[in-house]
Amino acid sequence: MNFKLIFNIALHLLRARLKQTIVAAVGVTFGIAMFISLVSFMNGLNDLLDGLMLNRTPHIRLYNEIKPSENQPIMLSEKHKNDVNFISSIKPKDRGKSIYNSKAIIHYLKQDKRIVDVAPKITSPVFFNSGTIEISGVINGIDVPAEEKLFALSDYIIEGKIADLEQNNSIIIGKGLADKMLLVKGDIVKITTAKGNLASLKIVGISQIGIAEVDDVSSYTSLETTQKLLGEATNYITDIQIKLHDITSAPTLSKEFHNKFDLDAIDYQTANSQFETGSSVRSIISYAVGIVLLIVAGFGIYNILNMMIFEKMDSIAILKATGFSGNDVKWIFISLSMIIGLTGGVFGLVFGFGFTKIIDNIPFNTAALPTISTYPINYNPLFYIIGIVFALVTTFIAGLLPALKASKIDPVEIIRGK
Repeated sequence: MNFKLIFNIALHLLRARLKQTIVAAVGVTFGIAMFISLVSFMNGLNDLLDGLMLNRTPHIRLYNEIKPSENQPIMLSEKHKNDVNFISSIKPKDRGKSIYNSKAIIHYLKQDKRIVDVAPKITSPVFFNSGTIEISGVINGIDVPAEEKLFALSDYIIEGKIADLEQNNSIIIGKGLADKMLLVKGDIVKITTAKGNLASLKIVGISQIGIAEVDDVSSYTSLETTQKLLGEATNYITDIQIKLHDITSAPTLSKEFHNKFDLDAIDYQTANSQFETGSSVRSIISYAVGIVLLIVAGFGIYNILNMMIFEKMDSIAILKATGFSGNDVKWIFISLSMIIGLTGGVFGLVFGFGFTKIIDNIPFNTAALPTISTYPINYNPLFYIIGIVFALVTTFIAGLLPALKASKIDPVEIIRGK
């Protein structure tokens, strides 16, 4: 088999039907370009949303869930274990949100090489008071340097600086909360805790996560300020936030720390399961649409090659009569389809990259995401590899059936028919 001769014949046949060849190649080009653009955009969007989720969510959170004691009075009495007991008006006893021995636990976790770092936190419901307005919300007491290192909280501060929280009696409140109470940076807000403690804190900044339910109720202060506000000791902590080097190990390590420290533990995948599902669905849709576009282009190539065989019956008969085998004829038509697929695929990659660059420069301004200025794009080379491979596979299959048909043509019957 002379591959060079077969390739030259394939090129000659393509030039003979140049318009149809261009249409087929354009179909592949369009399919690849749309596949690259769609997948790059959808994955860029997923990366943006995943980043927002991971930036504000610890990989593992250790805490004490509010629930009654597991050991109720009836369970403590072995003597009456098998008796029938009638109990009424039992009041559940909350074991409290405080994590006991928190400093020792944090010290232990910081020595673990699987962990990037640990950030302690206090979360407590409060009431914000401004004039006659009273709004229920949440105060987050944070270790400012640790919180900034792990969650880049300053990215969501639209007024003021995160470092200002280290001043005594200072607070950063959510934008929704500030709008509702007509508060600005520099104002004083009064806060009442669930126990009735009252404090006046100076607003040193405004934050905006981009989720209304959070921005309408959230606020941040330092650990020390929160402990004083709640009237708790300096070792009072309600949450231990953990970031890992390998986030895929979060579910396993969550169970490990739960058993080791006798604390409730939740990993980021469990805490954001609905969010993860949405990202998966978007990826599936983008790949499905792109693949459908390529399959449609493959059908176009199949039809064009079929028509080419019908119109080139005499040429095929002459080739076979001059010594070309059925296998040679088959590879001539497979070469036709592969040339179309490769040419269309390469141009598709170029145009796909160009479309994504255009999308990447389109202004995207929203108050909910002040740090984002253009539409998100993921330039993963894997998308381009998938695109060109699928284009070649699709065009090979599209050309294989007509090629097999051409290889079985009997030249004697064609010549007699003429």
